Amino acid sequence: MNELVPSPTVELVQASDVPALLQQIRPAWQAKDLINRVHRLIAVDPSSACQRLFNASIHDLREKVVIAGVDIAEEAAKQYKLPPVSKAEDIENYPTAKLIDLAHRIGLLSRPEWRRVSRCYEIRRDLEHEDDEYEAGVEDCVYIFQTCINVVLAKDPIHLIRVVDVKELVEQPVPATPAPSLLEDYQGAPQPRQEEIVKFLAAVAADENQSELVRQNAFAFLTYLSSLTQNPVKLSLAAHLQEKITRHGPNRLLIRISFAAGVIPYLKQAHLRDFFAAILQSMKQVGYNWGSYHSHGELLRSFKEVGGLLYCPEIRVQILKWLSLAYLGSPGGQTMYGNVRHVFYSNTAAPIVVELIKEAASIVREELRALQNDKEIKRACCTTHIERRLESLLDLVADDTENG
Repeated sequence: MNELVPSPTVELVQASDVPALLQQIRPAWQAKDLINRVHRLIAVDPSSACQRLFNASIHDLREKVVIAGVDIAEEAAKQYKLPPVSKAEDIENYPTAKLIDLAHRIGLLSRPEWRRVSRCYEIRRDLEHEDDEYEAGVEDCVYIFQTCINVVLAKDPIHLIRVVDVKELVEQPVPATPAPSLLEDYQGAPQPRQEEIVKFLAAVAADENQSELVRQNAFAFLTYLSSLTQNPVKLSLAAHLQEKITRHGPNRLLIRISFAAGVIPYLKQAHLRDFFAAILQSMKQVGYNWGSYHSHGELLRSFKEVGGLLYCPEIRVQILKWLSLAYLGSPGGQTMYGNVRHVFYSNTAAPIVVELIKEAASIVREELRALQNDKEIKRACCTTHIERRLESLLDLVADDTENG
């Protein structure tokens, strides 16, 4: 009787990185009989070892889908026309090929990972029916080992984050920020769960019946989670917020929520133009003169809370000019206390202007440089002291090569 896998293949597999890969399997799986059999078989029958390793990875995927949530699996199955899921037992009996699809659809496998695991399933199926037409090659064994271990068995099981977990933290009677473990769980959460969480936080932040502290906590969580939120989730949240915009345009609260959640770029540009045009109008009404300093704080802090210069459309240059004039000030003189100031400028506006320009340095660099030639800016720079203030603004947007 011929051996299933010729001895040369055994030698090639043992000479590959497969033995080292086995050490990367999570400790919880290392102790299981299925992996122990893989260790024994690799030296005599790599084909059978591949099949058992693949079986272990599929079993691990089933457990991860259950942990991710039957509700999420149920919704994904409906949306992508997969076999129905209503309880954990359904996942235990799910066909292997469909389970791989389901794991991908709920976010446990990226598209490249899904393709790799699906290919492993095809190879394993061929190995099960191996005959004269198909003989396991070392490349098949190595591919299965690399994929099953790197994509599935080496990765820790996800710890499902729930909306109620976030709710309890946000509603604490103290300022709250997410712990690193929660951020890690959120980053690994399936797309539907991320969507539930950010929509919950957006609703809390917008709810005027909530205490100011709870709403601030919601804003803080949205900000922390924004860089970890999947793009499809951001698109969904943006569409959700977009629906709340009336014919009067977006209000400041909605834009602030959009900025905190990192979804401003997904809103309609026409609405952003209207919103920032209204901000410019408010700036003009208040005026940049230092005498209006008592109104500058609230005006500019509010502007900073909606992203400042980062997401302004073409109206940004006009806002930048107003900010520059507020920073530059006017020729100084003797104060009412007998002190001499070389420049009269808004002490309230100046530090916030610096923060706004620093945050958007790469975006406004050329625009700020071009403003040197603006007639109104030139007219403001009527003393050497004010000229130096303009130079300090330009220093804020100098790139690294210029600083070097």
